[in-house]
Amino acid sequence: MFSIIIPSWNNLALLQLCISSIRKNSRHNHQVIVHVNEGKDGTAEWLTEEGILFTISEKNIGICKAVNKAAALSSGAYVVYLNDDMYVCPGWDEEIVREIGILNTRSFLLSATMIEPRNTGNPCVINADYGTDIHNFKEEKLIREYKQLEKADWSGSAWPPTIVHKESWDLVGGYSIEFSPGMSSDDDFAMKMWQAGCRIFKGVGKSKVYHFQAKSTGRIKKNNGRKQFLMKWGMNQSTFNKHFLKRGLEYAGPLSPPPAAVLKKELLRAWLKRKIY
Repeated sequence: MFSIIIPSWNNLALLQLCISSIRKNSRHNHQVIVHVNEGKDGTAEWLTEEGILFTISEKNIGICKAVNKAAALSSGAYVVYLNDDMYVCPGWDEEIVREIGILNTRSFLLSATMIEPRNTGNPCVINADYGTDIHNFKEEKLIREYKQLEKADWSGSAWPPTIVHKESWDLVGGYSIEFSPGMSSDDDFAMKMWQAGCRIFKGVGKSKVYHFQAKSTGRIKKNNGRKQFLMKWGMNQSTFNKHFLKRGLEYAGPLSPPPAAVLKKELLRAWLKRKIY
């Protein structure tokens, strides 16, 4: 059904928990492909023992190159990008499959809905603390309560877990390696999908995934993704998210481009605040 792509950088314990959740909590059989960045913690050896397909690099090549290398081995009809610090809740995939069955197109970008322990002001997630690491993870409590954590379907899907048809992944060329190691690469991928004609960017409220938050990004030297996005697409990420994707609003159907007057006003506002420099 799905080819689940998981980049991992010396996070073996979290990766094991992630894959265990896929095996226990999925309703369908899926292909799992891991890209191992360095793998100094025995990740490659464990994957070999488990018979899990993986690609590997001697150094950390970042998210963009990692997901592309792993996706090249995918055989499923859909590509799912999942982080190794995520735990999928029971039936997460059934809700996505149900949503795909409703859509009369292969051009879509869907996301499961993240449950996160820390409130960062993100309107697309559910805030509920079931642990910040594997050592204090309250798995049984999460399993008992996740259905009670209600969230309406939301607009602006771009963050993992993301699901696209394999044809769309190939059409846009996966993730853009100029955004390596990965800051703003999610929004860039969404923009490429938009440019390819996609207008369905939907977060599925009933498909839930627990996210431990930033277990790898704090260890890397970050690229200036906001500036790169602006230089590549001629607009700020905030403009794209607010006026094109309508991120965080309740989902109301396929999106439409914003009026030109709105974009001119937004560009002027950004220039006056010097956000474009």
